[in-house]
Amino acid sequence: MRLQLQRPLAFFDLETTGTRIGHDRIVQVGIVRLAPDGSRTPYQTLVNPGMPIPPEVSAIHGITDAMVAGAPGLEEVADALLAFLDGCDLAGFNVIRFDLPFLAEELHRVGRAWDSSTLRVVDVQRIFHRMEPRDLSAALRFYCGREHGGAHDALADVEATADVLLAQLERYTGLPHDVDQLGEFSGDRQRSLDAAGKLAFDQHGQVCLTFGKYRGWPLETIGRNDPGYLQWLMTKAELPGSTRDVMRKALSRPEA
Repeated sequence: MRLQLQRPLAFFDLETTGTRIGHDRIVQVGIVRLAPDGSRTPYQTLVNPGMPIPPEVSAIHGITDAMVAGAPGLEEVADALLAFLDGCDLAGFNVIRFDLPFLAEELHRVGRAWDSSTLRVVDVQRIFHRMEPRDLSAALRFYCGREHGGAHDALADVEATADVLLAQLERYTGLPHDVDQLGEFSGDRQRSLDAAGKLAFDQHGQVCLTFGKYRGWPLETIGRNDPGYLQWLMTKAELPGSTRDVMRKALSRPEA
């Protein structure tokens, strides 16, 4: 295996009731944890979203209200999900733009803190789009020579995504082979760190605001220079709870 891992890499995919973060809900989670020795451990569960699944969405992923009627709610599987992801860096297809912020906000909604800001994230879609701009089915066909018969099934999607990444590393010898550099290549440090897009990394890896009079300032710098403003943001501004959680964790980390 050309991929060099210092710790497991968790490929994950969500199927949901829609695409609106903070409004729509998860109906299925699929994860494949790829170990440094190349072995894979899968995890999959249906999730009762507590709301109807629109018929047009069911037509895409095939999951209906009847299928999730007896499934556990997210609050019932959240601890097992977080335990499965513990100690892993993250990977997926379009994971930076959708799955990562969606999962963070949903976990916050059910009372589970999950800070992914220190993790490296390899977005296989972004590698693919930079190398061969197409979708996951075309990527599997192009890199692995097979059709993606399980498209839009969460576990089948992450199995395919894992296969595509490993095939990309075989095809493009110039690609880095470790998660830090693949995350850099995926642009994971340019991602928003929260569902609302209010926080981002700067060039030094510090957590910064993306809005207001201190746009681009690291939180630590704001705290030293204008602690009242930061306190107001944490308590009075209309920010999502998951955004405030990331801010608190960033401020509580010891300086390097």
